Amino acid sequence: MLKLYTDAYYLTPENRKFIFPLLLDLWYVPNANLLAKYQIVFDIEECDIAVIPIDIAKYDNSGNQKKLFSFISEANKFGKKIWIYSAGDFGRTIKNTTNVYTFRLGGFDSKLEMKTFIFPSFISDPLQYLNTEFSPLEKKEMPQIGFVGHANNSTEKRIKEVLNYFKYNTKRFLAKVRTDYQPFFPSSLKRFQLLKKLEKSNLIKTDFIYRTSYRAGVQNDDDLRKTTTEFFENIAHNPYTFCMRGAGNFSVRFYETLALGRIPIVVDTDFRLPFADHIDWKKHCLICKEENIVEAFINFHQKISSNNFEEMQKNNRKLWETHLEREAYFLQIYSIFLENKK
Repeated sequence: MLKLYTDAYYLTPENRKFIFPLLLDLWYVPNANLLAKYQIVFDIEECDIAVIPIDIAKYDNSGNQKKLFSFISEANKFGKKIWIYSAGDFGRTIKNTTNVYTFRLGGFDSKLEMKTFIFPSFISDPLQYLNTEFSPLEKKEMPQIGFVGHANNSTEKRIKEVLNYFKYNTKRFLAKVRTDYQPFFPSSLKRFQLLKKLEKSNLIKTDFIYRTSYRAGVQNDDDLRKTTTEFFENIAHNPYTFCMRGAGNFSVRFYETLALGRIPIVVDTDFRLPFADHIDWKKHCLICKEENIVEAFINFHQKISSNNFEEMQKNNRKLWETHLEREAYFLQIYSIFLENKK
């Protein structure tokens, strides 16, 4: 059992959308499997880990930086490990602090501290959405890759990307937001260019649907259901799916591909994946550079045997179930920190 202390003042209905995700399952919607491993206590001296209850950006927005660092200081005084949650596309690591472990969605692996844990995107099971069961696809002679999403090469989009970048970094400069710096990365444009590069190869079969806006700019529930179904069916019907970061240095599509038991082809943008010290990610996806994505993809498909091709799909679905689904993720985190407790 790991005992967690947090500031119960923040455990309100209004803060539910900003709460440290584990606390959702311990406080708001109790999860029996997680409650068997974790216990919330209300005396910091009794705890194993002190948990900042909400996304640390909310302390910025309300001008409560002093409260954040006071919590950290109090936990340090008692020699407690501290868990911090930094949500959103960009995220933030609080540096030069003792015993602090940061949980965030992305960031740059070469710049992240060792005590940084990457959250997967906690998605609902897409197999349930499609009302189907998992089944691996057979290997065919020609590799087949799918993609449905925002990929736009228009001049208007280029200008918008630049303006949004400078607008956001002006807020950073003025300390209106406190996030780690990211260099300019026009994700929609980059996706478009690489997808076209894959399409040009006569050794690759592509199944791409380009959207000119995020989520196809849906305006109603019917359109949302239609485009979501189209998105998941594209992943399910293709053994490979093209995955590349968006505004933040992570890909939600990557986790959706694993959940459907398919193989992500991931563009290396110096990202860090969950449990990087425990999972050999090369057994679950192909990570390649922009400049040689076509060659790397063709070579990968040619070398993998039919049996290993199907096994990788099975293992990807299993990995999502045992490590990347929300309950499973925090059961794995429990094992890691319980071992550290001994």
